[in-house]
Amino acid sequence: MTTKRIRQTIRAREAIPGGTRLSLELRAEDLGEAAVPGLLLLPDTPQAVPAALLLHGYTSHKEMMSDTIGGALLAAGIASLAVDLPLHGERSTGPGRSAMQPLELVRNWKLALAECAIALRYLAARPDIDRERLAIVGYSLGSFLGVAVAARERAVRAVVLAAGGDLPANMPFAGMVRAVVDPVAAAGKLDGTPLLMVNGRRDRTVTPDQAQRLFDAAREPKQIRWWDAGHRLPAAAIGEAAGWLAEQLGVLGRRRTG
Repeated sequence: MTTKRIRQTIRAREAIPGGTRLSLELRAEDLGEAAVPGLLLLPDTPQAVPAALLLHGYTSHKEMMSDTIGGALLAAGIASLAVDLPLHGERSTGPGRSAMQPLELVRNWKLALAECAIALRYLAARPDIDRERLAIVGYSLGSFLGVAVAARERAVRAVVLAAGGDLPANMPFAGMVRAVVDPVAAAGKLDGTPLLMVNGRRDRTVTPDQAQRLFDAAREPKQIRWWDAGHRLPAAAIGEAAGWLAEQLGVLGRRRTG
């Protein structure tokens, strides 16, 4: 495998409780003109720390992930990088039918997978990140991508899928998308990577049946935790997921002060 050259542009740096927040942009030779906006949260510690790649849901953005699970991970001593997926966040072009054309849809899913791999390699290359302790946290759409990336990238040591499961049967061009990203098939290839699924029993977007299909296909070690919630999970679920990830990555719990 050839080494991919990654360029970062730091757009802003801000001190926050417990660490530092960097607004950045990633580019890589094999991504062409694509620029990937990201938010990197780094714990305030002199030692290299574990890190998680955070992938948001459909119509969402990197800030949602960074401000929720990213903050919980920071408090536990874990860095995080939340990115805007194609056509989302800063990369949104507004509603357009072209994005839903079959070939364009597949192209964007492939681009998202490539960008996730680049983001993981960026984290692994940073001296303040422990490259042996990388994880993925995906929510909804991000869970579909996250499990696929984890199945391909052996650097991933733990996976959290929130409001995730198999692709919905009524998804536009589901057959074409499944040829690129098949969550159930990917779950079966995790091969010992710890998996936590966090789902709502009343979720109508990614239904309990979809979640169960993916969980059943995954290999051990795996856990699924059900909440009395819909597609939007409660803060307690986020905190519990962060605690599970800290345990998997060998981090002693930290507490916010002040």
